[in-house]
Amino acid sequence: MHSPSPLSLVELPVRRLNRGDLVSCADLCEDRGWPRDEHRWGLLLSAGTGYGVDAPDGKGLAATCLTMPYGSDLTAVGMLLVADRYGRRGLARRLMRHVMETVGEVPLVLYATELGRPLYEDLGFSPVGRAERVGGRFGAGAAPDSPSASRPSLTTRPATADDLQAMIRLDLPVFGADRTHLLARLPAFSDRLQVAEEHGELTGYAALWPSGQAQIVGPLIARDTATAQALVTALAATTDRPLRTEVHTAHKELLGWLTERGLEPLNRTTVMTYNLDGLPGDATRRFSPLTLATG
Repeated sequence: MHSPSPLSLVELPVRRLNRGDLVSCADLCEDRGWPRDEHRWGLLLSAGTGYGVDAPDGKGLAATCLTMPYGSDLTAVGMLLVADRYGRRGLARRLMRHVMETVGEVPLVLYATELGRPLYEDLGFSPVGRAERVGGRFGAGAAPDSPSASRPSLTTRPATADDLQAMIRLDLPVFGADRTHLLARLPAFSDRLQVAEEHGELTGYAALWPSGQAQIVGPLIARDTATAQALVTALAATTDRPLRTEVHTAHKELLGWLTERGLEPLNRTTVMTYNLDGLPGDATRRFSPLTLATG
């Protein structure tokens, strides 16, 4: 049986994905050497909109893409994956064009790998920043001169149901778009959800959730670097698994601190936007995304 020609592949129909596609989405991740991450896919398919192309050989999905809408203000794009056996035949471009046409005039944001960046640039996306993935074993204990050690008013604790509204109020001006539908799912999605307080005011929050053999820190929203450090330290103390997180490269102090505590640089992505000059919100308080697919 011969392989489909490039022309026939790009003519394959695009359909909406649902939770019944969870295993096929995880299979595609595994095909590309990623963790299967059914847990993450479950969140993405319930809070966002998935698109897929069924493999013409009848074996699962040939390609996927995920959009995470934030009203009419912003839509994040991620999980653009093409099965290895169908790679470099125009499927990624076909799927991205479909998504862009479906979304219309809503501004888009995505994190591009070095491999994917040329495609996004060709489609009209512009670079607006960078993020660095770091991972490894977190060394417990802050250095004596750590900012968090000299701020006794800064405390963290596990989040409760009563914290959700305060988290949403904090998040809106930081992220720059309403992501209540995503934050409301964090308590059930996360292994741990931690908030930071100072003088009775909620000043940050962060979640810890599983991916393969690691635990992911994200999102990480904090008033300043010391608050971010306190949240990461508290979350790290709850697990003996390796940590991983994506940090916007503008936060050099936090990246340096994480490196000093055992996390190593893994790779970088380029933050890119379409129909938008730069990221909305407050970059000084936005340290890490929930996951790259959610913007």
